[in-house]
Amino acid sequence: MRDHNYFIYILTNRNNTVLYTGVTNNIRRRVTEHKEKLNKGFTFRYKVDKLVYFERFSSIIEAIAREKQIKAGSRQKKLDLINQENPEWIDLFYTNRID
Repeated sequence: MRDHNYFIYILTNRNNTVLYTGVTNNIRRRVTEHKEKLNKGFTFRYKVDKLVYFERFSSIIEAIAREKQIKAGSRQKKLDLINQENPEWIDLFYTNRID
C-alpha cells in the first residue's frame, strides 16, 4: 500500500497582511501554482504566494477536518500557529521542510 501525504497550508502576501488556508495532496505543486498566478481567484487578487505554515497528514479526511478547524478559527489563532512554528515568517517553500 502506498503512503499518501496531504497538507494544510497557510499562505500570506509580501506584507504578511492577508492569510489564506488551503489543502492539497502535493504542496510543492500547489504553492508553485500560487506563485505562478495560475488560478485567478483570491490568492491572485491579493498577491498571496508566501508559504508560512503547513501540516502534513496521511489521511485526506484528517487534512480536510484540520483545514476546516483552522478556517473556523480567529485570525489571532492563525497568527499564533504561524508564530509558534515560523516566527520569522520565512517562505517555507524555499526550505527543505516541505520535501
